[in-house]
Amino acid sequence: MRDILIYAEQKDGKMTPVTYEILGKARRLADEKEKMVIAILLGHKISHLARELIRYGADRVYTVDDFHLRDFDDVVYSNVIINLIKQEEPEIVLAGATPTGRSIMPYIAASLETGLTADCIDLTIDKKTGLLLQNRAAFGENVMVTITCPQKRPQMATIRPYILSRPKPDPKREGEIINIALDEGIKSCIQVVKFVKEIEDNNDLMKADIIVSGGRGLKDAKNFKLIRDLAKLLDAKVGATRPVVEAGWVPASCQIGQSGKIVSPKLYIACGISGAIQHTVGIKAKIVVAINNDPNAPIFDIADYGIVGNLFEVIPTMIKEIERRRSIET
Repeated sequence: MRDILIYAEQKDGKMTPVTYEILGKARRLADEKEKMVIAILLGHKISHLARELIRYGADRVYTVDDFHLRDFDDVVYSNVIINLIKQEEPEIVLAGATPTGRSIMPYIAASLETGLTADCIDLTIDKKTGLLLQNRAAFGENVMVTITCPQKRPQMATIRPYILSRPKPDPKREGEIINIALDEGIKSCIQVVKFVKEIEDNNDLMKADIIVSGGRGLKDAKNFKLIRDLAKLLDAKVGATRPVVEAGWVPASCQIGQSGKIVSPKLYIACGISGAIQHTVGIKAKIVVAINNDPNAPIFDIADYGIVGNLFEVIPTMIKEIERRRSIET
């Protein structure tokens, strides 16, 4: 067994962000183990993306550019990757925990009779054993666990999007690009009737620079107006914890955490949020500001700035002060 193989996911001829994130992690793992990073790129009219994968850390890129791959097909895509895994015998296989990755990776793992850890938030190498340490939340997302696959190969994992850092491309980096033909023997029982593009999410938290998030400390759905008012003033997006979403106070698109969205804004303002691990694991902000009347709340452990106080007094004061300063500036 050797090297690290990643599935380079593209959509409509554009690389998905998680592909770059996985490439960055794979590059670091490969350097530590003195291995190569191999990427496989599937689709139609996508060969131009191969050079981009080299710039972001791949040593070798296999491209399968074929008209029959224009639409995603679980069976065909999976079997193309399985054939390459049998050829290259990688030690580790990685993909994004996207709808596509979650569809093909279990199929591949079952076919190869190996293990698969889904929705990882980090990957490291055990210095003693050389095994891949796969970190994710478990048991109702109440604890963080580390999973290994000591006996079967390859070691396989999917990684949550927007949780790993995106590497900087190196325009001078060199690598090998190999174009391979689609195996005509791969057949599918699936017939694609039509693809319907998803409706754009107006509350795209994963691209937000500023997020104002609320928790159960708001006590009632009507009090979420405070969060919306502050967010509007800061040109920010609105976030929330899982209990708030389950209570019906805000839509599911606002949920942040292991079972929601992983966010990495420049500023994250947590209002009335205790700081349970299943929520904080989804926060990768540069600056975190926490407002809570409990000085021992776990949220203060990750906060850069903490305000111990009643949010029903603190937030209106913040709003008034921001408005006052803006009026002076204008």
